[in-house]
Amino acid sequence: MSFKDLIIDIIYPRRCPVCDDLLRLGGGLICPNCRKKLIVVGTVSCRKCGKRLNDDTKEYCEDCEKEEHYFTKARSAFIYNDAMRKSVLRYKNHGRREYAEFYAKAISAFLGKEIRAFKADGLIAVPVGRKTLEKRGFNQAELIAEKVAENLGISFYKDYMSRVSDSAKQKTLSRAERRKNLKRAFIINRNDVKLRRVLVLDDVYTTGSTADEISLELRRSGAGSVMMVSLCSGAPT
Repeated sequence: MSFKDLIIDIIYPRRCPVCDDLLRLGGGLICPNCRKKLIVVGTVSCRKCGKRLNDDTKEYCEDCEKEEHYFTKARSAFIYNDAMRKSVLRYKNHGRREYAEFYAKAISAFLGKEIRAFKADGLIAVPVGRKTLEKRGFNQAELIAEKVAENLGISFYKDYMSRVSDSAKQKTLSRAERRKNLKRAFIINRNDVKLRRVLVLDDVYTTGSTADEISLELRRSGAGSVMMVSLCSGAPT
């Protein structure tokens, strides 16, 4: 830890991203006991969307056996269990921006090898709508993406894409409604930059509707491969 980071931690003590208690100075980014509450996806996962599989003889989850996706592959670090859900909600809705450093280190540690092997031209974050940004004050995916890019030495393109509308909350919708809700929801701002192999970071992967709409727009602009990376994904199937 640098002297600057030490001073910052003294003035603004960090909180554990799981229990939200104050962390001991110099004691890491998460409580040792809370680390046990987070479940790493691991290698027994869907080859397409990256969700944990309960059956290690299968290659794809039930969703990916039925649904076509526009991204090349998706990977996530943790399972979206109750501990992770509460953590992400505090991060997004209660301004716990310091959590982003732990999230980024976890993604870099568990997915770094595969991310590097993808050899992306650049990393972008899933954008949020204007109203959401004004209410929240920050883009939760962007904070994590910036730190992951720094950790792994990947070029980060801020504001590469925009969300053109604040559509209905995805979690309240069915799969078909999610796809309709997101249709043409994203546009590319940086026509001066052509990314052929794109890494896209989001906080949570659920049905893949957001990932598909973003990937489709990237492919329209000439991208050949899109890898989605998220902090966590849904429960095993």
